[in-house]
Order: sequence, then C-alpha cells, then structure tokens
Amino acid sequence: MDGIAGHTSWNGSMSWSGKILVLLRDGRKLFGTFRSFDQYANVVLEGVCERVIVGNLYSDIPLGLYIVRGENVVLIGELGSSEEELPQHMIHVSATEIRRAQRAEKEAADLKGSMRRRMEFLDFD
Repeated sequence: MDGIAGHTSWNGSMSWSGKILVLLRDGRKLFGTFRSFDQYANVVLEGVCERVIVGNLYSDIPLGLYIVRGENVVLIGELGSSEEELPQHMIHVSATEIRRAQRAEKEAADLKGSMRRRMEFLDFD
C-alpha cells in the first residue's frame, strides 16, 4: 500500500522521513522532519519551527523536537522542494520583532472590541 505521496510502503515500519507542515487546531503552523506517528495520529517531528505570520511579517521560531497530540492536528501536508512558497511581499523578521507585532495586533483587536462594546448602546442596526 502506498503511503505519504508514494514515498513509503507499509510493512509495519515507517521509512519515510520528509519535511511536513502541520496545521494545529489553535491556528499555529509547525514544520519539521517527520519521524513517526501512532494509531491516535500523534506525530513526532524533529527540527520543528513554528511559522508566525503577522500582516506582511513572518518569522520561523525554532522549537526542536516536538510530539504533537493527534487531537490537535487539523492538517498534515508534505513540503515540496521549495519550502519558501511565501508571497513576494512577505518580510522575514526576528522572533523578537514578530512577538512585538503579535502583541500590537492583539492590543489593537482588544481596543476594537472594547470600543464596539462601548458603542453597543447606540444600536445602529
């Protein structure tokens, strides 16, 4: 039986070890080298990075060895030979800068939510 993109044949052991992208239930995107999985879809990844995107900024934050619990996995996909399939306008920044941008984005969303709650009494509908 063919396995992931025809790279493995199932004989009780997994011999494929390619780069994969894992989209998690909370929206995080992890990519790393696939090492193993079990019957519950738990996945072991090596050399994991979390790709954080805020607006047109992005950063790949190294995490190391990761075990991802199967219930948190939304999507698993094989990365092609050209991992960097980001649009041209995306700018790579440091982990510190992306965290600062995340905080600013969260603060702006919180402010917008509080302003909306304050204005509910006007009932524009």
